[in-house]
Amino acid sequence: MARDIHRKETGRKDSALPPYFNIDPDAALAELEAPTSTTGFAGIAEGCARGRADLASRGLDDEGRKTLRLFSTWEITRYLIPVAQAHFRRVLKANPELPQGRSETEGGAKWFTLDEVLVLRAHFAAQGSKAKDYIPYRPKGLPAKMVAVANFKGGVGKTSTAAHLAMSAALDGYKVLVIDLDSQGSMTSIFGGRVEDEWQTAFPLLARHYGEHLRSENQRRLDRGEAPQPMDDALTTAMDMTAADVIQSTHWPNIDLIGAQLNLYWAEFQIPVWRMAARSWKLWDALTDRLEADGVLDQYDVIFIDTPPALGYLTINGLSAADILLVPMGASFLEFDSTGRFFDMLHSTFASIEEGENLAARALGRPEMGFEWDAVRAVITRYDSAQQGELAGLMQAYMGPVLSPHKQDYTALIGQAGEQVSGIYEADYRDFNRETYARGRETFDETYAAFKRLLIGCWRRAEVQMQSAAE
Repeated sequence: MARDIHRKETGRKDSALPPYFNIDPDAALAELEAPTSTTGFAGIAEGCARGRADLASRGLDDEGRKTLRLFSTWEITRYLIPVAQAHFRRVLKANPELPQGRSETEGGAKWFTLDEVLVLRAHFAAQGSKAKDYIPYRPKGLPAKMVAVANFKGGVGKTSTAAHLAMSAALDGYKVLVIDLDSQGSMTSIFGGRVEDEWQTAFPLLARHYGEHLRSENQRRLDRGEAPQPMDDALTTAMDMTAADVIQSTHWPNIDLIGAQLNLYWAEFQIPVWRMAARSWKLWDALTDRLEADGVLDQYDVIFIDTPPALGYLTINGLSAADILLVPMGASFLEFDSTGRFFDMLHSTFASIEEGENLAARALGRPEMGFEWDAVRAVITRYDSAQQGELAGLMQAYMGPVLSPHKQDYTALIGQAGEQVSGIYEADYRDFNRETYARGRETFDETYAAFKRLLIGCWRRAEVQMQSAAE
């Protein structure tokens, strides 16, 4: 005690001792708050909610909604429509019916909404050089590709990767749907979604799928002279709902959202109850079947599914629905180890489902089933080449082509986007300067390029198979 007082009085610090020595128990007690009760959690949650509302309100318009920034002629011709600025201006002058943009100062640069950019892109696609890809590749007659972004290791950039890929695809001209299956609702916040309860999430789609199965089972029971199982109010309500009831528009004109909020987690408790009541219900087909039945796969080009950081029933639905699986991971031993265990758990889970289903199928003389994904890629995020180069090389050697050779660098744009509850493509380059912005977004453009190559390859394979089947 005397030594602590002496050190405070003289201001001298013993550099030979680390800070965890000579901690006075009475001083530590004086700093300690009262014990926390269950009610205390409510107070903490309330404080976080106020802070979240404050942060989320940044960039909102007068009606409390997010708005998408404008895009300059420089940005459009460099990133969105592959033409020279001079030619772009000549085309606008020659076609006064096209969007002309607006200037913030007299004689200043022209700025356009993304809606206007999409109109201009369509014009260049119809009238411009056929050698340029003004409109991204999308084969006719094939459904949207569904992309699940998953890992049960937190902090690997799962949600931000999914959000930036969705924004990249939208800027590229694709019609995008984002499905948030994570009850934390981070993806929903990024896209300014408003979700009051579980009935504005994917939950009604899962409930309807089970309800339809139960209705069919009950008809078979009645045919056998057995009593039907009751259908509760929740299932009755869900039977009247479709995907259109839960899809909401966002501040991006070509990105729609099925949002999430805390009540969605209830599905993790409800689904096993349904499964116990009806063992023949194929819960892993619920999301896919409902999106297909409601025409969603024909209305969009790419559907991104953000899954919870755990292999629960919602994640199983998202992974089962996916054509492409992306697994973000960091270049560290712990994240490498965790991701390996994630893939091991995927194998165990889906092999178990296949084994159970095929055991029954063989007994009944029916075709066996098996899960299949067009492509699986792990992506290193928040990469620091100076510190992680050697480990990343080792990971590449062991994972082979499953690990994308492109690594997403950490940039200052990530930090700003996180502070503003937005994506880096929503950042105005005037908050930096053109070249700083260009360097900062380069790693995300390369991430999207690697993904787009994967997407196009999967679509092309399906298109070739479709053409071969028609011959």
